[in-house]
Parts: sequence; structure tokens; C-alpha cells
Amino acid sequence: MSGGDPQLNPAEPGTTASLPGWRVALLFTVMLVTAAGNTAMQSVMPSIGTALKVEDFWISLAYTWSALLWMLCAPFWARRSDQRGRKAMMGIGLLGFIFSFGLCGLALWLGLNGWLGGVATLLVFAACRSLYGGFGSAAPPAVQAYVASRTSRAQRTQALSLISSSFGLGTVIGPALAPYFILPGLGLVGPFAAFTLIAVITLGALRLWLPDDKPAYAARGDVMAAPFSANSDSQPRNRAAADREHEPYVEVAKMSWLDQRMRPWLVAGLLGGHAQAAILGIVGFLVLDRLGLRGDPLAGAGPTGIVLMAGAIATLFAQWGLIPTLHLGPRASCLSGIAIAAVGTALLSVAQSLHAITIAVAMISLGFGLFRPGFTAGASLSVSRAEQGQSAGIVASINGAAYIVAPALGVWLYGHSPWIGFAAIELLCVAVVVLGLKGMAKDDVLLKARG
Repeated sequence: MSGGDPQLNPAEPGTTASLPGWRVALLFTVMLVTAAGNTAMQSVMPSIGTALKVEDFWISLAYTWSALLWMLCAPFWARRSDQRGRKAMMGIGLLGFIFSFGLCGLALWLGLNGWLGGVATLLVFAACRSLYGGFGSAAPPAVQAYVASRTSRAQRTQALSLISSSFGLGTVIGPALAPYFILPGLGLVGPFAAFTLIAVITLGALRLWLPDDKPAYAARGDVMAAPFSANSDSQPRNRAAADREHEPYVEVAKMSWLDQRMRPWLVAGLLGGHAQAAILGIVGFLVLDRLGLRGDPLAGAGPTGIVLMAGAIATLFAQWGLIPTLHLGPRASCLSGIAIAAVGTALLSVAQSLHAITIAVAMISLGFGLFRPGFTAGASLSVSRAEQGQSAGIVASINGAAYIVAPALGVWLYGHSPWIGFAAIELLCVAVVVLGLKGMAKDDVLLKARG
């Protein structure tokens, strides 16, 4: 063990009472940089697509392959973290982000400066983006497992919550900083260069200052949703399991995606996830259309960033404020959230000014900020303790699946007819409410202890 580690907790051999503040800050930064970089990218991509004279649908489709890779690769890296160490996987994740983001920025710069055609630019962008889906997914489970394996039970929940909140904070910082990184000579690809450099500095700090980890026991790495998916639920999904690392392993039967206990929650997550993903795909292009900025793509990055930042703040308010203050159970949180999102979607369909669009997106984000933790907790509470790991994996796949097709499909429908696009999203929200009222267990029943 490297020097400087805190004293071991005698009650729990191999764990520490807490992590040093500087180490928590470093781990926090690893997660923050990737989340901020990806949301900064989302704020400028609609303007880049317009400048390249590429249809909106193809811009949204360029993310699809990366989202699919994230869904497939995240469980592999989580297992790898248990076998090879957390620090190594964090490094792989940051390298994946660095190479992906840097090469994506280079591809877009070549396209914007006429070296590549619009279609060729997007094909190269999608190929480079796949590096993030394939390798960037290594970092989040490794960070969380590192914290879990080096903190006492009394400190672990607080530490994991702090680390996980970096995803939510990153979604606020990214769109806020993106307009300031649009620099002469780089233009709209400035945020790509800036966050690539920040990630390189973060990787250097990680290599120099984070001690090599040799966990005394296996703390399972959680599978998190991709930050570019804007998944509202960035909290660890297997926290209870992490607190039972000294219990003997018990073999459990393999769970099915059609498991009757989780089925209402998984269906809700899939339908609601598609609604949220479609909205996120549409927002940037809607800002350009409603504010008349198609002729000046550079001017569209600022307003888009403001709208996305307002949505991110509303999501954090839902998770950090409303849910704990109102003590909302899974069913109440899920159904009230999707209802609020439906109202916000209706407002967005008629919003014409930046102020109105911002309020509508904030309401939508507030709703999904309530919905996602609700459906995730409902799925978790529907099964036994021994099945939590499998439940978390299925939920992670459901979250990722929504972002493979829905953003591009939402943009295609919006481009064909805005009313059809918004009507499809409203139908998804209404379907969640109807199915939830019929199939979801009431909170007082669901919260009873299970084996």
C-alpha cells in the first residue's frame, strides 16, 4: 500500500474509515470531466450539423453506435475492475474519452473547414465516438468500486453519493462552459479541444497521485448509464450489495428480462426512457428553429447551452431536493415524474421564445429527474437481496437501450412534422401512467423488507 493512506478500521479489516479529501476530489474529477465534456458536446452538435449542411436525423444517429457499445461493454469493464484493479480501469476509461473526444473534434474541424464532406465527417465522427462507448465505460464502475473497497460501512454511502453526484454536476457545467470554449481558429470544435486537454491533465493527476489499489475484498463495480445519455439516475444501484462484501456468496438462478416481479418497472423504464431520449434529441434543433438561428449556427450554441443547463439544474433539484424532502416512494416518484414530463412536453411543443423553451425543458427534466430514480428503485425493491446484481445489470441495459434508436427517431419525426414528434412522446408518457397505475405495486407494499 502506498504511503499516506488513512488508518485501517479495526472493526473491518482491509477497509478505511474514510478516504482523504484530496483523493475523493480526484475521483470526483474523473467522473465530472467526462460528464461535462459530453453535455458540452450535445450543446454544440446541432449547430455543427447545421454548419455541415447535414440533416438533423444523421447528427442524432451518429451517437447510436457508441450508446450500443456502452450498453454492451460496461458490464465487462465492471467485472474487469474486480479482477485487475480500479486505477487501471479508470485510466482506460479516461484514455477512451481522450482519444474519442480529440479525434471527434479533429473530424468535425476537418469537415467544417472543407477537408471532408458532411457525410464523411459524420462517419468518421461516429467511428471515433465508438472509442468512448467501448473504452470510456471502464471508468465509472471502477471509480465507484474503488470508493466502496476503501471506506468503512459508516462512510461508504456518503462517499458513493458524493462521487455519483459528479455526473449530475457535470451536466450543468458542460453546457455552461461550452460557449466560452468557442475560440478563434477552432470555432464550434473548441469545446472538444478544451475538454480533451482537461481530461489529459486529469489522467496525469490520476497516474501520479492515486495509489495503486489492491483491494482486500471484491467490491463490485456498478454499471452506470452513459453520461451522454442524460440518465437522471446516476446513483449507485447496488449500494446495499456493496455493504455485504463479507457475506458468503450465494448462487442464485439467472434472472429473465421478463421476470414478472420487475416487469411493470422495466416496461415503464423502457417507455419513459425512449420519451426522454427523444426529447433530448430534439431540443438542440428546436432551439435553432424556434429562435431563427439556422442561418447562424455559431450563435445557436449559447442558447442551447442555457436550455440544457436549466434542464440539468432541474434534474438535480428533483434528486437532491424533492425526493428526499418529500420522502417519495418508487411508485409516487415514477408516476408523478412522468406526468410532469408530459406537461412539460406539451409546453415545449408550443414554446417560441428562449424563456418559454427553457421553462419547458426545465419542467421536463424535473419530471424525468423524479421518474428515473423511481423506476430504478422499484425494480430493485421488487427482487431479493441476492438478486440485486442481476437486477442492476438489467436496469442498466434498459437505460442504455433507450438511447440507441430514440434520439434519432425523435429527430426524424420532428423533422417530418413537429406535431407528430411531440404526439409520439406524449403517448409514451401516457402509456407509462396507465401501465403504472395498473401494474406497479403501491409504495407501502413495495417498501416492505424482502429476503
